[in-house]
Amino acid sequence: MPLDALNSLGIAKPPSETRVVVAMSGGVDSSVVAAELKAQGYDVVGVTLQLYDHGAALAKKGACCAGVDIHDARRVAEEMGFPHYVLDYENIFKDAVIEEFAESYLAGATPVPCIRCNERVKFKDLLETAKDLDADCMATGHYIQRKMGPAGPELHMAGDPNRDQSYFLFSTTPEQLSFLRFPLGHLTSKAETRELAQKHGLAVADKPDSQDICFVPNGNYASVIEKLRPGAGEPGEIVDMEGNVLARHNGVIHYTIGQRRGLGIGGLSTPLYVVRLDPETRQVVVGPKEALAKRVVPVREINWLGDAPLAPGQEIEIRCRIRSTRPPAEALLRPLADGTAEVELLAAEEGVSPGQACVFYAPEGSRVLGGGWIWRG
Repeated sequence: MPLDALNSLGIAKPPSETRVVVAMSGGVDSSVVAAELKAQGYDVVGVTLQLYDHGAALAKKGACCAGVDIHDARRVAEEMGFPHYVLDYENIFKDAVIEEFAESYLAGATPVPCIRCNERVKFKDLLETAKDLDADCMATGHYIQRKMGPAGPELHMAGDPNRDQSYFLFSTTPEQLSFLRFPLGHLTSKAETRELAQKHGLAVADKPDSQDICFVPNGNYASVIEKLRPGAGEPGEIVDMEGNVLARHNGVIHYTIGQRRGLGIGGLSTPLYVVRLDPETRQVVVGPKEALAKRVVPVREINWLGDAPLAPGQEIEIRCRIRSTRPPAEALLRPLADGTAEVELLAAEEGVSPGQACVFYAPEGSRVLGGGWIWRG
């Protein structure tokens, strides 16, 4: 099919006959996506997910999916003249995201619930709902790019490295990618997005970006875990790498790998960091900074987006990210059996933490090759 027969979303229909479900969080990004597509003549349907209790949400700012955000999304739809629906996904979100978040923390991991939400809620249940609404595709405000390659749609990092969200979307499957669109992914700055919002006269043009995980007020993970799992904050010992007791703590859930501050250990000549959490013995193990450095990262639940399938015995040159805030680093990917693999970092990195994602990138360029979950420190 010639490219000039496709509309701007890559679909062989006029925009007016192309239905697009836009996942609207109430923030500026997804609002601009909906407004731009509506202005281009597409048949836009806005959908916002209610993911947890409104009462708790309304008293809190700085997180997506709160009651005020649902109101903002609805207002954008009214201003631009397209239908908008709010779907109650509270039970799905609790079962698929919040419960695992709690269990992971109790097991000494540092989970990334935003990835699970994309994987299990937005790009699964919501995507199916979009198909039920006879949509031709679903668009989101994520900063990531979808490009057509020789073997089909590819996932690529955003045009603006500072806003790239590929770390949080590594588990997008090829099937999902064929249905998804990311209209903001090519933009090179957030200022461009806000200018588009002002062009459309959107009230959310100057709305601050969300910072917190939506169900974790003020970033206080421990308080959420204690509510979900009463008694989870059982006290224990802070020990060095030889097992010597240095102090007591009020619960392993208050600590993360790489943490230095707030350990309550004074009078030492060498700064100590959390190097391991042992929930079974309720021990927080601390050591010098060099003890955090690791080169081999075990990963599982791999989602692979490369053209050729993975097979045990291969050694593939990649770049990888073990934290969302770090740039991709050179590494070797060695697939193993049952969807697991070993990633060898060419230069050791600190803070490799179970529960975090390890995201794979092509050795050069912007392509995302998938990723997996770190399951041992």
